Amino acid sequence: MLTEIAQKTRLAAQHLANLPSAAKNTAIEAIATSLESHADEIVAANTKDCEAAANEIAPALYARLKLDATKLKGAIVGVRDVGKLADPVGQIQIHRTLDTGLVLQRASCPVGVLGVIFEARPDAVIQIASLAIKSGNGVILKGGKEAIASCTVLVKAIKAGLAKSEVNPDAIQLLTTRSETSELLKLDRDVDLIIPRGSNEFVKYVQDNTRIPVLGHADGICHLYIDSAADFDRAIAITIDSKTQYPAACNAIETLLIHQSIADEFLPIIIDRLQAHGVEIRLSQLGHEILGHNGDLTIDLAIATDWATEYSDLILAIQIVPDLEAAITHVNTYGSRHTDGIVTENTTTAKIFLDRVDAANVFHNCSTRFSDGFRYGFGAEVGISTQKMPPRGPVGLEGLVTYKYQLTGSGHIAATYTGENAKPFIHRDL
Repeated sequence: MLTEIAQKTRLAAQHLANLPSAAKNTAIEAIATSLESHADEIVAANTKDCEAAANEIAPALYARLKLDATKLKGAIVGVRDVGKLADPVGQIQIHRTLDTGLVLQRASCPVGVLGVIFEARPDAVIQIASLAIKSGNGVILKGGKEAIASCTVLVKAIKAGLAKSEVNPDAIQLLTTRSETSELLKLDRDVDLIIPRGSNEFVKYVQDNTRIPVLGHADGICHLYIDSAADFDRAIAITIDSKTQYPAACNAIETLLIHQSIADEFLPIIIDRLQAHGVEIRLSQLGHEILGHNGDLTIDLAIATDWATEYSDLILAIQIVPDLEAAITHVNTYGSRHTDGIVTENTTTAKIFLDRVDAANVFHNCSTRFSDGFRYGFGAEVGISTQKMPPRGPVGLEGLVTYKYQLTGSGHIAATYTGENAKPFIHRDL
């Protein structure tokens, strides 16, 4: 059954891959319009999901599940932003004459069929569907059981929009049962790329149980380092935003590093501000010793596992480091190559941090919450990749296309260019 769905998706994707930009943009606008017309139904379905999941799932997961009218409106803005982006398909990356009449081109093309598996994130349906259409890909979506009602209505609205365009609605498919997840992971002949979005345990499960290439990140252990040359007001604002603006997000910080030379003054201030926002602190031994001279605060002692934990909640580990080198070492040891930042007025120090921290996103004097496809101007994202090979970081349209080499000749044969009297190649870029 699932094989038939995948094959239908591939046929629709093959047609979609050859549509002109205007047709794809019309389809994306039709999706946005349909989502707006189904807004009340979508919010009602999400309310049903949220009520069923209340007290049954972790707060971080519940926050991701919620899709109210405001969040839906923002997602629809993202759909239209995708429509405004340049078409990533058919871009000529190489145009080269190998010899007279023998011309090589490398052109971007869709990946094919995407399998996107996510937990309680119904807004992912909107982002991924719009990016898939724009990049000429079909997509099979598998949402978490907590979001079944939301995802079902969202896909219904998206398909209704596509039905008014040149894009076959079969390009977007939704799976709803848990057994379909393992079955999807086995479709290496029909699915070209798997994109998991969820907890680190979930992503690792996907990575370990498929032969299909996987694009994603397993952990979101992000850091913020407050340097000795930091502006305190700026450091406080950035720390609070990076931790509390949306603690369930994978780009929220889990560890705060503070230069030892400013810890006497800065540590009590930042702890007071964090606690005012409901943040639970896990503080290193040296931090406790420093606080011993600055009042009687009851703070949990950080243990070894805290430095390697993604809380996705209002919990923050704080470590005191002697210098920049120690900060970089800590980040590169415990980080997940997602997003790490530094707060400093010393541009030389910032440059060293930006160059040496091994992460997909490295920031100076701004919140880690900016590592996001929408905020980067990608319109939306299918996920964030922490792998070394591209695509890396927030993955938008560019991560959903590959390329092919197209060579045109006029009877050329390889034998002409081999042997004692081999003809040389021209290799001239056009």
